[in-house]
Amino acid sequence: MASSHRVFLFDIDNTLIDNDHVKEDLRRFLDSAVGVECQSHYWEIFENLRAELGYADYLGALQQYRMTYGSDPQLLPVSSFLVDYPFEDRVFPQSFEVIEQCKKWGTVVILSDGDVVFQPRKIERSGLLKAVDGHVLIYIHKEQELDDVRRRYPAEHYILVDDKLRILTMIKAAWGSQVTTVFPRQGHYANDPQVLKRYPSADITIDRIGSLLNDEWAPRLWHKEIP
Repeated sequence: MASSHRVFLFDIDNTLIDNDHVKEDLRRFLDSAVGVECQSHYWEIFENLRAELGYADYLGALQQYRMTYGSDPQLLPVSSFLVDYPFEDRVFPQSFEVIEQCKKWGTVVILSDGDVVFQPRKIERSGLLKAVDGHVLIYIHKEQELDDVRRRYPAEHYILVDDKLRILTMIKAAWGSQVTTVFPRQGHYANDPQVLKRYPSADITIDRIGSLLNDEWAPRLWHKEIP
């Protein structure tokens, strides 16, 4: 791929999509479908699997739940709930406008961690796959795949937008002045006081993704003057 002057790298969960809301919807559905006790077992499996894999695997946790607790017929509606979830309703306000603005100045790429089934499904159903013209990268640990990111999307400068300060810090350490890090304070990770204390501030901190449309960020994001 030819080198681009500027590439914008957007995370998905709690950056463009309100994943906390999705998780809460699933919690309520599990409550009604399998009950409080079984729901608790599911989330225990989910957290253990996330610790093992390094990313959230909702369908994988459901499969492990089935193997552990038997073929509960109530699991089938849960599977359909996840696969058919209306992710387009959980896209943060002005996310599409931000993407369209970025596309005027460079290539926009979704850079995410996740599994190979549910995460692509989420990106497609939300409308974000089409919005970024199919430019999607999904890894197990994206911070460990930076050489592949640069090979696929070479650029003079990168703008990385992610709700996890840990990811922003690691990629800033690897790329230095070639990347501008943007931290939207959305979701539980972005508001965890221990996380905020542990990691340094990003180059730019905003309250919500739509704030990138504000004129104050224009010189650093849209115009030619790149830090």
